[in-house]
Amino acid sequence: MATIKRYPGINHFLGSPTGYVVHLQKGQVRHQGVGQAFWFRQADSVLSEVPVDDQELPTLFHAITRDHQDVSVQANVTYRFVDPVAVSNRLDFGLHPAGEPAATGRKQVSTIIGQLCQSHAIDQIATTTLAEALERGVSQLRLLLSEALRADARLQSTGIDILGVQVLAVRPESDVERALQTPVREQLQAEADRAVYERRAVAVERERTISENEMASQIELASRRERLVAQEGANARRAAEEKAAAGLIEAQGSAERTGISAAAEANQIRLVGEAAAAREAATMQVYRDMDQATLLALALRDAAGSLPNIGNLTITPDLLTGALAGLFKDTAAPVTEYPTAPVTNYPAVTVTNYEDR
Repeated sequence: MATIKRYPGINHFLGSPTGYVVHLQKGQVRHQGVGQAFWFRQADSVLSEVPVDDQELPTLFHAITRDHQDVSVQANVTYRFVDPVAVSNRLDFGLHPAGEPAATGRKQVSTIIGQLCQSHAIDQIATTTLAEALERGVSQLRLLLSEALRADARLQSTGIDILGVQVLAVRPESDVERALQTPVREQLQAEADRAVYERRAVAVERERTISENEMASQIELASRRERLVAQEGANARRAAEEKAAAGLIEAQGSAERTGISAAAEANQIRLVGEAAAAREAATMQVYRDMDQATLLALALRDAAGSLPNIGNLTITPDLLTGALAGLFKDTAAPVTEYPTAPVTNYPAVTVTNYEDR
């Protein structure tokens, strides 16, 4: 933007690289161009500064479609002032002192271009339906507005060159837009639900596969367990049979050993019995030849071992005479007969047992 320094009676102007200045003094052009620097007097000078850089003009307007639907059009126009002198002559781009109203050249350009865009767009949209405007309105309006603005005689005579037109959106009213979005939203929701159902179906199928695999594994384990139990039963049965056979063999061996022992014991008893019988027979043979007194003495001897303790024993003369007679009866040496004296009755002899003393 240009800079103006004011001094008493005179001012100094310093232009900018993007502003084309036109200095008129008494109706005559004294200075013009970009980046100018000069002195001037406020009393007889008029300054106009026209921007020569690209200008952006956003615009928004409404139009009615053929089926009586209101749509809003959002566009952006890029333009440039190619003839700054003509622009300064047609539009207000003057540099006014501080406190005075600002130049209205930019607003005038915005109004001109905005009205042209709205006029051509309304005519175009009025021939299309809402669906066609939403489907192809952006591209159609971009081509139409670019051609119409570049060919406009007023813009050309003013020195304005249209560099480009961009139609950003063609949108219906909010409630209509929501109504139009509903089928697509429902379709998208249906697609999302279908994806969820498919994902759930895949998950269910995978769970079923996993369940079948687990069941197959359990069946296989049960079959192996059954074979294991059968094998363990067979092994236990075989072990029992082997144990029974071993017990039978052991019992048979024990019975045979017992039989052998019993036979040996019986044979021993038989031999002992035969020996005892032979001894008894020999004894009886000996006893058969003995007289009664000897047998009585032997019986007394044998019985003495089993008799109770005898405290007193009385031997009569008759008993002693008979015992002595039997004792000396069988001696081998000849016995000289002596005259016997008559037996006198002697008193009985009493034997006292001193065992307990």
